[in-house]
Amino acid sequence: MNSSKLTGFILIGIGAAIALLAAIWGLTNSGLASSARVLTIAIGVILGLPLAGFGLYLLNKGANEASDEKTIAKQRKLLNLVMTKGQVDIREVAVEMDVARDEARNLIKDLVGKQLFSGYIDWDAGVLYSVDASKIKDGKCPKCGGKLELAGKGLVKCPYCGSEVFLS
Repeated sequence: MNSSKLTGFILIGIGAAIALLAAIWGLTNSGLASSARVLTIAIGVILGLPLAGFGLYLLNKGANEASDEKTIAKQRKLLNLVMTKGQVDIREVAVEMDVARDEARNLIKDLVGKQLFSGYIDWDAGVLYSVDASKIKDGKCPKCGGKLELAGKGLVKCPYCGSEVFLS
């Protein structure tokens, strides 16, 4: 539970306790005139309701923060997948992250919009390429001239001669 939620629960409890204690004291104190009872209850409600209302606001804010944290965790996992593998199919991302393909696409678009993902996206083929992969998209092996394939973060490999090329 995050701090906003906890603070919200505490403020709701304090606000409700103030209103409830004022009401109980006002109703059970037989030495008070009826106008004093009403005033006591009103003051308790006036003091308790804003605290409880602010507590509800913080509770809602905490729920939104928790949702944002889940989205950030998914985006971090997506970036790690792409950076580790170099290229990854969007369907594979969806399966790996246990999300729908549309949600995976939305996560990608959000990362691009925030300028956190830099690389190449082939929407037609449904493949994401890391920055390193986009650098060698049409690259050829310096040894045999074969087409290079991504082997991992910062590493490309020639499937024909086995040469490994490290990208800086």
